[in-house]
Amino acid sequence: MTPVLILQHQAPERPAYLRTWLEQHSIPYETFSAGDGQDFPASIEPYAALAVLGGGMSANDPLLSNRQAEILILQAVLKNRPTIGHCLGGQLMTRALGGTVGQSPQPEIGWQAIDYESVPETERWFGANPTPVVIQWHYDAFSIPEGATRLAGSPACPNQAWSMGPHLAMQFHIEIDDDKARAWAADEDPKWAEARTQYASVQDSRAIVQGIEPNLTQHQATADHVYRTWLAPTIWCRNL
Repeated sequence: MTPVLILQHQAPERPAYLRTWLEQHSIPYETFSAGDGQDFPASIEPYAALAVLGGGMSANDPLLSNRQAEILILQAVLKNRPTIGHCLGGQLMTRALGGTVGQSPQPEIGWQAIDYESVPETERWFGANPTPVVIQWHYDAFSIPEGATRLAGSPACPNQAWSMGPHLAMQFHIEIDDDKARAWAADEDPKWAEARTQYASVQDSRAIVQGIEPNLTQHQATADHVYRTWLAPTIWCRNL
């Protein structure tokens, strides 16, 4: 059985709800964690699809794991293996396909409203009633690569998602679950502390925790649709 490949850049940035969803549907997967000292695979060939997770580094940082991820993304696109990117993962997809990544007009941390484009690809990927609020943690942002379709934006960050055929890049973290949101809220990152004093688009830990109950159910319902659409071209989702 051909598994899904998950690229994890830092040990705390685990697959969370993505792993839950795959296991609920008995879809095999393999996770490689650069944060735990693992090299990413050299080839996409043994895998049916690719998921690239987030991380605290910049996609522009000269890290081996970043470049390995971009090579795998290019291989996946060339071989038509469905690829999905979460935050840093979406930024690496953008770079791999000729776009750019730079400092966001404003950082976004916590539960933030986004605006979806009224195009058919938006409903295909996010459903007819997508979550109006997503959880974010980013200081950089991506452009829209040539040939891709912009699907969403926000006042603080114009490009929140793009698609290209069976591939989807997101600036936000659709993979969030309760445990991961609470772990983020407990972070004591000094950069976050400084950003909270400067930007309305950066929430504090209390707001992140308070946002779980009113937002997480619809957020994960949207994630269900996203992940089902992502793997629809593969054998695993034909009967879902």
